[in-house]
Amino acid sequence: MKLLLTSAGIKNPSIHDALLDLLGKPIAEATALCIPTAGYGHPQTNPTHAWRFISGQEPQCPMTELGWKSVGVLELTALPSIGRERWVPWVQQADVLLVNGGDALYLGHWMRESGLADLLPSLRETVWVGLSAGSMVMTPRTGKDFVAWQPPTGSDETLGLVDFSIFPHLDHPDLPHNTLTNAEKWAAGLSGPAYAIDDETAIKVTDSGLEVISEGHWKRFTPQQP
Repeated sequence: MKLLLTSAGIKNPSIHDALLDLLGKPIAEATALCIPTAGYGHPQTNPTHAWRFISGQEPQCPMTELGWKSVGVLELTALPSIGRERWVPWVQQADVLLVNGGDALYLGHWMRESGLADLLPSLRETVWVGLSAGSMVMTPRTGKDFVAWQPPTGSDETLGLVDFSIFPHLDHPDLPHNTLTNAEKWAAGLSGPAYAIDDETAIKVTDSGLEVISEGHWKRFTPQQP
């Protein structure tokens, strides 16, 4: 799977170009499934946020409104009740999965419960575009600062498909806690590398390695040696 881990979607031409590179085709020729699940787990979101994401009415976080050939909705909480034989082909046939923000631990829980997490390693050519929590779910841990919904395990562990953690929305004017100072404290509580990224930044991950795509600002943190 090819990953484009964003803080706020396809915000600028550089991130847009990175998406096209991963797709290997124009957006107008690519089929998408959007996943709104994470939004339902966060205490500050509601059904209106889900509708805006699905319908492409969220201009501050461009995802579904980019001009895809088609866009479908994949709600992970529904998948266990319909059977893998129905939904697995939907995922396999999509060029890109557009994954909304919200609560990364809630999203990770339903990715495991639905079976999507187990399917991901087989999706070699599929592009995963994460928005905030949709990016954080691919990391090893969210860090305690981002624990809102409490998973059954009581842990802040996420899927660990990449080896670094993400602090999104760095210096966002509506999120006074998301400062570089607080990001440094957050990173100090982790055991692995981490990135603080603003809304103009994304992290592109392929078999060839990792590349930070940015028209804003970001910082990488490395774990301190004992």
